[in-house]
Amino acid sequence: MEITKELLDQMNDNGVYETMGIRIEKARDGKAHSHLRPAPMLCWPFPGRPHGGVLFTFMDATMAWAVLSQVEPGQNCATISTDIQYTNPARGDRFTCAAWTTHRTGRLGFVRAEISDAKGQLVALGQATFRIIEMDFVRA
Repeated sequence: MEITKELLDQMNDNGVYETMGIRIEKARDGKAHSHLRPAPMLCWPFPGRPHGGVLFTFMDATMAWAVLSQVEPGQNCATISTDIQYTNPARGDRFTCAAWTTHRTGRLGFVRAEISDAKGQLVALGQATFRIIEMDFVRA
């Protein structure tokens, strides 16, 4: 699926991303790149250090976009499993995540990702498996 700037802008405009400070910058050809500017309320228990769950969500969202950049129109994806290692304390107010698809089957996508701080220091790395699913529209 082609992911245009307009689609990214529309998808970035959601309560979860806005609250957490996530912005997906690019998703194309099985790769995705994003930024995180965590709100102070998400830096717990230490000021200026986002909680590990925030980094996990940031990485999961970015990896999903790497998969979405390779699916057919009308398809979506859902996380089956994620494994993350926190390599260094996350310090600061700006982080980047790079994700890339390592393998694809008809119904599965396998992805790896890294999160770095503003100085380029690796703070987390991970991998995940996603199920490729048909779009599901909820009707009110």
